[in-house]
Parts: sequence; C-alpha cells; structure tokens
Amino acid sequence: MDSILLNTLKGQHTPRPPVWFMRQAGRVLPAYNALKASYSFRDLMADADLAARVTLMPVDDLGVDAAILFSDILVIPNAMGMELKWTDKGPVFPTPLSVYDQPVEHLQADPDKLNYIYRVIDRILETRPANIPLIGFCGAPLTTMCYMLQGVSSNGNFPDAMKFLFSRPREAQRLIDAIADFSVHYALKQIEHGVEVFQLFETHAGLIPTEMYEQMFMPAVRKIGAAVRSKGIPFIFFPKGFGTGFKLVTPEVCDFVSVDWQISLSDARDLVHPEVGLQGNLDPRVLYGSQDLIAAALEKYKPFFRQNPKWILNLGHGFLPDIPYENACFVVDWVKQAQW
Repeated sequence: MDSILLNTLKGQHTPRPPVWFMRQAGRVLPAYNALKASYSFRDLMADADLAARVTLMPVDDLGVDAAILFSDILVIPNAMGMELKWTDKGPVFPTPLSVYDQPVEHLQADPDKLNYIYRVIDRILETRPANIPLIGFCGAPLTTMCYMLQGVSSNGNFPDAMKFLFSRPREAQRLIDAIADFSVHYALKQIEHGVEVFQLFETHAGLIPTEMYEQMFMPAVRKIGAAVRSKGIPFIFFPKGFGTGFKLVTPEVCDFVSVDWQISLSDARDLVHPEVGLQGNLDPRVLYGSQDLIAAALEKYKPFFRQNPKWILNLGHGFLPDIPYENACFVVDWVKQAQW
C-alpha cells in the first residue's frame, strides 16, 4: 500500500507530514450526527456496515490520511466479564471492581464477545480506498483499570480507582496483568483481521507518579507493544499527561509516541529516545478559533518537521464535540497544501 502514514512510520522521508485525528470518526462530522439521530452509539458500533461507514467517514469528509476503527476502549472490560450499560450520560459499569477484595476472581472473560468488532474490520477493508490504512486500538492498562474500578467516568480523577491502586497494590497488579493479557489477545486478533497500525490509548497516564507508572504499568505496555510489533505492525503509544515520563519512551516501548498539548514537541523530542517517532500535538481547542489563528498554529510546525521528518500531525487528544466542522477540514487542507 502506498500510504503516507505507513511510509512515515517506516522512517521514510515524505514531502509533508501525514495527518489524522483522534476521535475523528464522529462528533464534528455532520454525516455522523445525522446517523446518531437514528442509531445509538452502541448500535453504530455493533453493526458491521454502519461501523465501517462511520470509520471511513473522516476519509471522505475530512480527507485524512488514515482511518481508525470506530469502537470504544471499554469493550475490553465488557469482554472480560463486566456488565456494561450505555446510558444518556455515557457508559457505566453498574458493579465496579473496587467493591471486591479480589476483583480478578470476579472476571469471566469471553473473547467471543469481541467477534463483532472483527466483522467490522473485515467490512472496512472491503470498502476503504486503496491507499488508506486502518488503525486498530485499545485502552492501555492504567486507563482501562480506572474505568473498571471506578465504574463511571464522571469524575476524571477516579478516586475509588486511585484508592484501590495505592491501598491494594498486589491486587491491582493482578488486575493489570489480566488486562494486559486480554489486550494482547485483542490486538493480535485485530491484526489477524487486517489492521495495519495499532495505537494504545493511555488517556490517564498523568494520574499517578512517573516512577509508579514505570514500575507497575510500563511492563504491560511493553508486553502489548511487543506482541503487536512481532507481527510487523507499527505500534503507537499515547500517554496523555506523561510530562517528564516521556524519558521512559525508548525503542523497546513503541515505534512512535503521541504527544499531548501540555508539552511542546521540541521538549518531547529532547526527552524521547531519538529513534522513536512523534505524533501530535495540536491543541484541539485551537480549532475553536479563526482560521487565521489555526493557520498560525500550524505554521509553527514547519521548522519542527524539517528537523524531524518522523512526525505525524495529530491532536494532543481528541476532537471536542462542538468544534466547527469547517475548521477540521481547514486543518487537513492546510497540511496538504502548505510548503513544508
């Protein structure tokens, strides 16, 4: 496949950086919001034709250089045996694992619960444009564990999960290991069905001290990454809020690391091992501004790209729901037309 994203991930020089967005499948797209009027999020995820259609919408409507599977990180806890309810206020686990002394004993994993996702991947590959790679993903161990222990995401500090982690580290480690093992299975099945890139989302990396993350969670990240890369698939790690923890990101961890807007790309480049490529880190809130303001923010990336061609332009997190669609289109058009 002649893909600017895959070429960049392989270390090849390209005339411009590739561009795609986290949370690009949905939210800001008028076509997606029209579908949401007739189907719930769960319905869209579960139907292979609909999920494939949503996955490929940003390619058609925004012109991005890659598609990312339309799914959710909470499918893993659900397949591991937790009841998951989709409510108007978001997903909820009615019985969070923090209520148990030994939470791992209450999990009854059923890998077959994920089979519908592989049907979605099959359908995407049947209908996508020839030069558009498909990115697979799952949630990283800390972030996944937080939802499993807390039950809901309404409190972003996850107090029950943090209390469990600090007061019962032995049981927390057993849960981390179980999540990592199941994530390896899930990632390998996505690859078996044809994804060409895999991203691990550690949305809440900044919740705990860097030293604690290194000791308790980084082995699990390396385990998932090693499984993905053993199949020849590029592995992107996204540890949001990692700060100085970026110094832990070496070629043993990932091929590329995604950078949030809380640290500059140049500072991240100084911290991250030089062999690891970077992705990011446009603040999605910039897209609320005028197109002149957006262009000025993008212009600042040109000197970085000239010195660091192993870079993928992306957001520092995901699209916010009310970002103007026209501004999302503007970013992609600007990237493709600029003189890099």
